[in-house]
Amino acid sequence: MIVGPGTIGLLAAQFALVAGLEVHVVGEEDTSLQLAVSLGLHRVYHDIEDLPSTFDAVIDATNDAGIPAASIRWVEPGGRVVLVGLSGQPSLVDSRQIVLGDLTLIGILGGSAGISEAIAAYAEGRVVPDALVSEVVGLEQVGDRLAGERGSSAGIGPKVHVDPRFV
Repeated sequence: MIVGPGTIGLLAAQFALVAGLEVHVVGEEDTSLQLAVSLGLHRVYHDIEDLPSTFDAVIDATNDAGIPAASIRWVEPGGRVVLVGLSGQPSLVDSRQIVLGDLTLIGILGGSAGISEAIAAYAEGRVVPDALVSEVVGLEQVGDRLAGERGSSAGIGPKVHVDPRFV
């Protein structure tokens, strides 16, 4: 289960699919969930109340302070929780649930440990991040995009690629 279908969450989902895993995602924004469906994820959920009871592993790719604690409840005993997202507020978890559930929690700030595998997956075309880019813009359009404006031909992807050569 991936919580948060933004750029990082959807990239994690693509890598999990390549590994042959059944991938579920939960998120709030309809366009992000539509993109998740288009990438071939097995199930998408709009509301955490709709989640089945537990998963083998949970990746938190949100900035919600409550999700790390919830992730511990959503993972099977002996499972793994990967914390990628960061909240502006402290995330409080009950260490008793971690110990009694025999859970592994991993925090990832950077992807350096898996960089060679990631490069290989991109180079071999097993993971294609193109769908995550809504549009390519030149430098003169950056201000508008930072102000939240989307171009008329922008796709549903969460990222804008800035190419200084683009006019």
